Amino acid sequence: MTKILKSSWVTFLLGSALYLGVTGYLVTAARGSLHAASAPSGESENTRGASWDFFNPEMDRLMTELTKEKKSAATREEQLTELSTRLEAERAEINIVLQSVQRMQKEFDRNVVRVRDEETPNLKKLAKVYGAMTPEGAALIMKQMEDDQIVKFMVFMKDGETAPLLESFAKLGEPEAKRAAAISERLRTAIYRSAAPKS
Repeated sequence: MTKILKSSWVTFLLGSALYLGVTGYLVTAARGSLHAASAPSGESENTRGASWDFFNPEMDRLMTELTKEKKSAATREEQLTELSTRLEAERAEINIVLQSVQRMQKEFDRNVVRVRDEETPNLKKLAKVYGAMTPEGAALIMKQMEDDQIVKFMVFMKDGETAPLLESFAKLGEPEAKRAAAISERLRTAIYRSAAPKS
């Protein structure tokens, strides 16, 4: 039997068997430790969760960024809503001021007589005609005219001609005296007054 054990064939077979046994054991042990390291603690290979239940740091980073963007968008929307409300309030104030200005402009236009350039030659002629008449005769004609018409041609009359004319107009009665006062005031505010010749 010693002879058989000493034979090279037996040694070869025994060495091969031992080599294969140790190698198989080491490979099995290595696989087991890899599965244990990859599986979450306390879970075996058979008790793993669903395939989508996993931890991905990149996905968590993206989710955090999306949450921040959503909060930022909500804040911006609140700011825009507040700005829109403020703009509406300011627009309402501007409309009130604009209406007030338009009302004042209408009132100003109603109280102020404007002489257009194309009217000037005819009004100058009328001023000469009424300036050449007696104040009493001119006052009787003026009684039938609108105040604006009277103011327009009186703008081109000399001060020495307007005073007796207004005096005669006022002597026609109390309503005409009030009209003479209104005409005097409108002469003061007439737009073309500063450009009227004084010669």
